[in-house]
Amino acid sequence: MTSRERVQRTLQHTQPDRVPLDLGASAVTGMHVNAVYALRQALGLDAPGTPVKVLEPYQMLGEIAPDLQDALGVDVVGLGGRLNFFGFENGSWKPWTTFQGVPVLVPEAFNTEPDENGDLLQYPEGDRGVPPSGRMPKGGWYHDSIVRQRPIHEDNLDPLDNLQEFGPIPEADLKRFGDEAGRIHRETDKAVLANFGGTAFGDIALVPAPWLKFPRGIRDVAEWYMSTLARRDYVYKVFELQCEIALENLEKIHGVVGDKVDAVFITGTDFGTQQAPFISNKAYCDLYKPFHTAVNQWVHENTSWKTFIHSCGSVRALLPDFIDAGFDILNPVQCSAACMDARELKAEFGAKLTFWGGGVDTQKTLPFGTPDEVRREVRERVEIFGAGGGFVFNTVHNVQSGTPHENLVALYEALRECAQS
Repeated sequence: MTSRERVQRTLQHTQPDRVPLDLGASAVTGMHVNAVYALRQALGLDAPGTPVKVLEPYQMLGEIAPDLQDALGVDVVGLGGRLNFFGFENGSWKPWTTFQGVPVLVPEAFNTEPDENGDLLQYPEGDRGVPPSGRMPKGGWYHDSIVRQRPIHEDNLDPLDNLQEFGPIPEADLKRFGDEAGRIHRETDKAVLANFGGTAFGDIALVPAPWLKFPRGIRDVAEWYMSTLARRDYVYKVFELQCEIALENLEKIHGVVGDKVDAVFITGTDFGTQQAPFISNKAYCDLYKPFHTAVNQWVHENTSWKTFIHSCGSVRALLPDFIDAGFDILNPVQCSAACMDARELKAEFGAKLTFWGGGVDTQKTLPFGTPDEVRREVRERVEIFGAGGGFVFNTVHNVQSGTPHENLVALYEALRECAQS
């Protein structure tokens, strides 16, 4: 069975020959570059000191190159846009060293000049002539957004200001999607998880817009959250106009990628905390569900793609609404959060949702457990979630820097042993 066939059977809730594996196909299923380096060294893929490319500089995610995919048995690859989170292209690679001393390669526009505190500042489009939009604290692992909120005047608030990053998809992006989808389909047997952008309504990671030089509208994180209640009509109008643009763009994108995509990342808006959802079902259904439904309905009526929602935390109470809105796939399946027991989730929702993630806990077990504890949890999750299909193995969100390489090796060894048993 090819990787593509394996994932497609899984998404159809039919038992594949083994549980498929995703590593690195999206910005929420990847691995910090420090951990990628440690894993490659542990597997003997590189000589000491061989750098790894940073493909997503905001979270400092490392490249899962084809040789590493082959070594681990990865079944899914990503299809994304031309520009990264800071608005510049990955290319013209140059050497850099993380604060932890790991040799990496970063794009030319990646700023390596620290400020007076030793923090690393990043600039939208790599342009140092404008205020910085990201900060990696001295000794840190990844970037925080720098909020660049202009004074808010209630009488002058215009929903179009929060839409400045949305518009008709550029021809260069269409070409990129079409060319890359065709290449993957011709040259590999991998399944494709695509992120075309534009459909993540209210994703708080996107609100500050680190890729824009001069963001307008409501861009402060706290202000945005408060606005979903205090300025509900404003936010609804933003979503309404964004949805219109998104549907027009999806039609164009489908025209160039066709059915060479297996799943599409729709939204990364988080709705859960460790203990419970931080939004009521009523509030979700009022503000978000209409637009999730519209996008999912278009996808299901016009394509063969399956739709992917990423929401961290305890979201079990919202899962019936996610399903009713048309989502096919749930990620990251944070089993350590309240009410997110793996067996209960599979029993209650496994016939309708594919669980993409949940393979091992990245808050405690993977970074702080023993290799045997990692193996035990991997086997348990494969047994539970993998029964009858509907499970793509991935860790609970991205693997972080500092994860012991012994635990990373144990993770993938255990997964391989499950496939052979």
